[in-house]
Amino acid sequence: MPLHKIITINETTVAYFWHITEDVTSLFRAVSLKDTSLFRLEGMKSEEHQKGFLAVRMLLQHLGYTDYDLTYDEAGKPHLEYKVRSSEKKNENPSTINHQPKHISISHSHEFSCICISNELMGIDLEKLKEKTLKIAPRFMEVKHLENLSVSDQIEKATVIWGVKESIFKIKNEKGISFPEHIFENKFDLKDKKCEAELHFNNTIEKFKIHFSRVEDYIFVCAFPNK
Repeated sequence: MPLHKIITINETTVAYFWHITEDVTSLFRAVSLKDTSLFRLEGMKSEEHQKGFLAVRMLLQHLGYTDYDLTYDEAGKPHLEYKVRSSEKKNENPSTINHQPKHISISHSHEFSCICISNELMGIDLEKLKEKTLKIAPRFMEVKHLENLSVSDQIEKATVIWGVKESIFKIKNEKGISFPEHIFENKFDLKDKKCEAELHFNNTIEKFKIHFSRVEDYIFVCAFPNK
């Protein structure tokens, strides 16, 4: 079972990574899908997208959830239904159980899928390291952040910054948000594994705390609104 890695970001936030080694048929047979998910799967022309979609459901099953616990709102944002655990069912005083809803964010890239579950609002992104990200960097970021770095570090930092913007966009999920015009990352070093960013949109400024990690040849980013 290719549960590849678990990253604990804080006390209530954990990210899970599935290394996709199975074919589509094997993944499909291993999960239970509701009708709306079957319809979405059938509409995917890319086998890579199909495997990423199904691997997310494998992760949910590994954690004791199913596809039936995952819903999407009108904007396409995922939500995880609260599920009573067996340990909670044995609790003599059900009123003491914390039924706080769980937040979920999802990302997949090539041969990896990832879900992050938290008690806090957050957004994640998973991106494979590739030269193309560096080539298009001037389109979505301030290239001064890449000065005095080796090419490999430039690729990694540009990928982190792309992930920062994707993660914040997933949290806000509002039309009109532009990566280069509205989302700005503060100065940071790759070794820090964290940074801060701001969203300037609709005459307001919102701040975010960012955590990032390298997982094999991928960059994982998780953003939280700065309370």
